[in-house]
Amino acid sequence: MPERARQDTHVLYAFFRSADEIVDGDTTPSAADQRDRLDRMRRVARGDRTGEGIPAAFADVRRDNGIPPADVDRFIEAMQTDVDQEPFETFAELRTYMEGSAAAVGRMMARVLGAPDDAEVLRRASALGEAFQLTNFVRDVREDHRQLDRVYLPLETLRKFDVARGDLEAEKASRALRAAVGYELDRALGFYREGVTGIQHLPADCRFPVTLAAILYADHHRLMREQGLDVLAQRPTLSRSRKLWLAAKARGLRPLSDGPVDLFERASAVDLPEDDERLRVTVVDPARH
Repeated sequence: MPERARQDTHVLYAFFRSADEIVDGDTTPSAADQRDRLDRMRRVARGDRTGEGIPAAFADVRRDNGIPPADVDRFIEAMQTDVDQEPFETFAELRTYMEGSAAAVGRMMARVLGAPDDAEVLRRASALGEAFQLTNFVRDVREDHRQLDRVYLPLETLRKFDVARGDLEAEKASRALRAAVGYELDRALGFYREGVTGIQHLPADCRFPVTLAAILYADHHRLMREQGLDVLAQRPTLSRSRKLWLAAKARGLRPLSDGPVDLFERASAVDLPEDDERLRVTVVDPARH
């Protein structure tokens, strides 16, 4: 990241991570205490009350970068949903959750990077945030189910491919679960297409790092397919050497590329889909915030 945005990016990450630790940390408090701590974070982050530490630092970043308090609310509400999360029945329900946990995060990051206050740019930033989270949901099926007793794949998808609850507890993914994983990975690509095409609207000094982040995240798709879509036998994790190789490849191709989309297509092992009605993403309009 450019030096001008580096510190604020660190503060954003720390804020998001702190909220996540309240919900998923090793010393998890009671549900009531979790909600209370998240609400206190929200009020400090919004500037509604004084505080210290990470929430107070975030409040300064939020104010300085014009982050709407409503996006803070949506993020915290998503974290509160995780306190006693039930499986999402439909993808539409999952999208409602991701509006806070991923789309709002993408918009906050766009503002910290100095993106123009434009509805279309913020829509694209929302889509990229959702793309990353959809990849996480598929990659982390085993950990989410076994360690947190959560399922982020929509139940309608599991039923579509006849995935039984016991399939998630097996040592290796069943044929049905592999089909469901492939289906959700394909769906995520529509979000990558929407998000990556918006990177060109970011300030010039941060287009490369955001494009590289997209290349790295999407490479999990390549890895999961190479592993036969089995996300239970082992967690699909990119090696350090693979990350460094992709970063070097992207940097080398950068001067030859015509913008972020072209760089992504040259450097990534994952192809962005064409504008296909089946993969088209209707991103939540941030103007309502």
